[in-house]
Amino acid sequence: MDFIKDLWGFLKNRKKFWLLPIIIILLLFGVLIVLTSGTAIAPFIYTIF
Repeated sequence: MDFIKDLWGFLKNRKKFWLLPIIIILLLFGVLIVLTSGTAIAPFIYTIF
């Protein structure tokens, strides 16, 4: 939880709010890959990259 506070403090102090959507999309892709690894959906996800 401390990492999220530090990240938010960095984004707020440096006015780098444009990085927030990039970070969220990368986290969603990471969660999607972890949750669907080993299922029938995995080959379709890997073709995206």
